[in-house]
Amino acid sequence: MNPFISEDWSSANQSYLAAALASLQSRLRGEVPPAPCAELNGASMPAGQLPALERLREAFALTAFERDVVLLCAGIELEAEFRDQVARLPGASHATGRPTFALALAALPEEAHWSALAPGSPLRFWRLIEPGGPQDEPLTTSPLRLDERILHFLVGVDGLDERLAGLARPVRATEYEECLPASHREVAERAVQLWSSCPGDERWPAVCLCGPDASARRAVAAAVCARLGIRLHSLDARDLPSPITDRELLGRLWEREAALSDSALLVEAGDDASDPERRRGIAVWAARVGGAVFLSAAEPLPAASGEGPPPVRFDLPAPLAREQEALWRGMLGATSVARLNGQLGALAAQFRIDGDTLRVAAATAEAYALNPEEGAEPAEDPLADALWETCRAQARPRLDDLAQRIVSTDGWDDLVLPPAEEETLRLIAAHARGRTRVYEEWGFAAKSGRGLGISALFAGPSGTGKTMAAEVLANELHLDLYRIDLASVVSKYIGETEKNLRRIFDAAEYGGAVLLFDEADALFGKRSEVKDSHDRYANIEVSYLLQRMEAYRGLAILTTNMKSALDTAFLRRLRFVVNFHFPDAPERARIWQGIFPTGVPTEGLQWERLAQLNVAGGSIRNIALSAAFLAADAGCPVGMEQLRRAAVREYAKLEQTMTHGELQGWPKAGAPCGAPLGGLP
Repeated sequence: MNPFISEDWSSANQSYLAAALASLQSRLRGEVPPAPCAELNGASMPAGQLPALERLREAFALTAFERDVVLLCAGIELEAEFRDQVARLPGASHATGRPTFALALAALPEEAHWSALAPGSPLRFWRLIEPGGPQDEPLTTSPLRLDERILHFLVGVDGLDERLAGLARPVRATEYEECLPASHREVAERAVQLWSSCPGDERWPAVCLCGPDASARRAVAAAVCARLGIRLHSLDARDLPSPITDRELLGRLWEREAALSDSALLVEAGDDASDPERRRGIAVWAARVGGAVFLSAAEPLPAASGEGPPPVRFDLPAPLAREQEALWRGMLGATSVARLNGQLGALAAQFRIDGDTLRVAAATAEAYALNPEEGAEPAEDPLADALWETCRAQARPRLDDLAQRIVSTDGWDDLVLPPAEEETLRLIAAHARGRTRVYEEWGFAAKSGRGLGISALFAGPSGTGKTMAAEVLANELHLDLYRIDLASVVSKYIGETEKNLRRIFDAAEYGGAVLLFDEADALFGKRSEVKDSHDRYANIEVSYLLQRMEAYRGLAILTTNMKSALDTAFLRRLRFVVNFHFPDAPERARIWQGIFPTGVPTEGLQWERLAQLNVAGGSIRNIALSAAFLAADAGCPVGMEQLRRAAVREYAKLEQTMTHGELQGWPKAGAPCGAPLGGLP
């Protein structure tokens, strides 16, 4: 129990400290100290609490002499009369007037012992006092200074050691307990039982929290501390100093702080498991630090053999959709839940968010609940859309640094595909929308946990609509679309490709974004006989990607220009394959009819003539855009002449030659805006 909890304790502690100093003053003058008073006995302290001086003695197992040395050094900082008295005593430092070890040995002979100043003694080991003076000065005559943190502790001032303040950050435990899903509450309870059952004289084993979500690990640690009535501070393992001596000092200072303020330390090792030597160093350091210590990592850290009791591992799986929904209900309240009109389940199934994001979303809900739109029907209530967009925005920062977010407004009407391919795309959307009902409510996930991800391959030549189809699906599902260039993800260094893919999938899990892996040919290929390590690791990389796609709870799409180059064994592991063929003339006419926005002025466009251009949809868009710039520069509507000039340049870029049939019926070269259609130039 932290002592700094009430004014009664603070007042009683000041009285106790003053009485202890007065008693020590009498002994320094050679007088018999007064009979023990109520303040010195601690009788006026609140029940169950000790004065700070006695807590210090108990926490670090100080002898009576060591306790008095601490009190001696504190007295000269707190009382001028005490400081003057010490300065006049034999053995005081001539330069500073501070007490020395020689002074303490002479002034307190009845309890003095030389070992109190040994490097391994509590005074020196825990850095309660620091000997000063020149290096060549004898240790016994060096002035003694009380550590500043210890002085503040004795007078009842609460605060972290300034050497730790920039590294260890406080975590308010009460913020997180209400946001824990049921499965994580069970883990917190087991950790509480583990530490509560440890005998008082035994060292607590570290608790290793493993799982995909760093915020969930932090929340569990905070809940454990709230149950035990102790504080929690977090330390980013990247901030650990490299020199061994500095690390040891940091560990000792924290262990001292934990004893003074009843605190636990959460060492956040991060989610990067690519450097096992660094992770082992973190585990070794944490194992040496006594008290309540949590290790937080996506994957278990290497064991630190011979460094105290081994850490106890607790796995934190991603919360189920029903657990997320229960958290949403608790945060939003009955009124807001009713306004969502049954849409809460879809929200909870799609987004895997932490307690902080839940609060942001709940605050948004409360704002709408206070100012509802008059006469709005439940289906028209903007609350569900506001919550959905809030969660999308909260999930974006995790992926924005790893992939390119594509913003599009394309819908089904903008997509020109044969009926069979369009039906397959609509089926993909249906799978994405209904996965929670089918997998969890209907029990397919319990029957088999394999292959629950929605994976698709879009195969076809460039410009045939593969990326647009992904945009349409993302818009249909109201999700973000992120494009990942596999050519940039694949690395020649062993293990780097899997590391890059893992970071992408782990980040995407929070918002269930649609992932578009472009240029799958960079990774996929005909599976050949393994002749060397390069072939073997290439197959491992492909298998890892497919494994993550099968486990990803969102939609993952691969694109390729060469389906024939893919191994059929890999194709069988994909749920959907959509073939994008080169559009025929009627399909090109439909693309042309929808290519211009409503605000573009056009004149004399003939769709049949435009459809004669034997180009894919991507090139059609390029031609239309270039023609629009030509028309804007000339100050006239977009006409066939501008489109002809733009088409010539597009064909040149593609290194293709226009045929006579493609330009049949087009205006002559150089015809002005609005010129009548003529024959070939």
